[in-house]
Amino acid sequence: MHQRTGLNRKLLLGVALMGFTAGGGISADPLPPDATYRPLPTLPLDVVRRNDEGAKPAVQRRQQNLLNERYDLADRPMQGVKMSGGRKGVQEGVRVKLRPGSSWESLANMTPEEIKEQGLFPAGFMPLPHVKQLTGGQVFPQNQIDAIGDAEDRNLKRFDVDFDLPDHLTPEFPAPIFLSNRPDLGDISGGKLLTIRNYYAMTVGILTPVQIEGLRLLLTPFPQEEFNQTEDRKVAEQSLGVACLDCHANFHTNAAFHLTPDVRPQAARFRLDTTSLRGMFNQQIHGSKRSLRSVEDFTEFEQRTAYFNGDHVSATRKGVHLPDRPNQVAMMAQMQNMIDFPPAPKLLPTGKLDPTKASARELAGEQVFMGKGQCAGCHIPQTFFLDHMMHDLKTERFYKMGQVFNDQVALPDGPIKTFTLRGIKDSPPYLHDGRLMTLADTVEFFNLVLGLKLTAEEKDSLVAYMLTL
Repeated sequence: MHQRTGLNRKLLLGVALMGFTAGGGISADPLPPDATYRPLPTLPLDVVRRNDEGAKPAVQRRQQNLLNERYDLADRPMQGVKMSGGRKGVQEGVRVKLRPGSSWESLANMTPEEIKEQGLFPAGFMPLPHVKQLTGGQVFPQNQIDAIGDAEDRNLKRFDVDFDLPDHLTPEFPAPIFLSNRPDLGDISGGKLLTIRNYYAMTVGILTPVQIEGLRLLLTPFPQEEFNQTEDRKVAEQSLGVACLDCHANFHTNAAFHLTPDVRPQAARFRLDTTSLRGMFNQQIHGSKRSLRSVEDFTEFEQRTAYFNGDHVSATRKGVHLPDRPNQVAMMAQMQNMIDFPPAPKLLPTGKLDPTKASARELAGEQVFMGKGQCAGCHIPQTFFLDHMMHDLKTERFYKMGQVFNDQVALPDGPIKTFTLRGIKDSPPYLHDGRLMTLADTVEFFNLVLGLKLTAEEKDSLVAYMLTL
């Protein structure tokens, strides 16, 4: 046992430093018994950086190959449908590719056991690995890197990995900002990204002093696992760190991702897509495993979870920020709770469509949503299309566990949070790890996993309905 444990530790450390192994995987047990703490570096930063930069093309190519095998990544926006800021189109169609010899209709008529036995579960419905699973960490899209570089002269670009999804499959950037305390103003962003350099001019006279102070803190960079001043960072120069709103850009999402901090070992951790902070005022459970019961708890605990991969030992070493609960956390939470959803002019106050404004197809989609689609059981219209609960879809019924994809081991997803569907067209990619590229993909996913047997017309109507939300 001790020999195996030592071997695994050395192998994991070697792979983490090099970032890539021949054949796309690790030769030892991918779920070692002693991988709770992140290993400290054993090589100087300049050596690690040289190794990482040398391995980077192969790392990116391997991830791109996986994405191309799973998805159609083409740029095909819907005609006449834009995200809430009006600058970016919404992508249409199912992008998840089918296994050879299968169709969506044939899969819908098979049992989970048959799909599992024949290996027909679409690969795009499997857990999506981090672009560099054995290292993990926060990865930002290029538009965020460029905007923060221009505004603050702060570099969010890692030397070992790049963002892996094409821009047209990510949210509008920068996203519009809607305030629950001033709905009359509409989008207050003016098409600009909130930064530590411009937030005051953008919000003075609109926000209260408490809210402005909370906003300042949310825009202040603090040390983070990959972005700091220590020798095991993943940025070339010593870094001030990252800010809360580097991921939650304009209080929405820019599709930045990392690995969930509360699962071990590394190969079992799942990719975590940045969630939107819109409608935070109405949400009751927080965190990647929804173990936190207020946004104040989340704000306070985040510094040792997402920022440091759940490793408080590493946090202490790198410079953890411990916000004061009454004087800082409360103000940050106050600001987060001011962010509203985008307008949905076809919705009544009850959460139902106004029949005088909605089209026949949208109304048909609402009927599917409330009935055969079983969507409203979790996404309750009267409560902003969520139920404040977690549900286990048991997707592992459809595939053989233990498969390794780019160093991530396919395990059960377990319980995942019901996310709000308000403004859902603004938030691709979908599901907790971003494995679904379009709304049509989400419909096919739930149709198969829940055994709904929706017709093609019902699926199209359901997508049309979600676009109204």
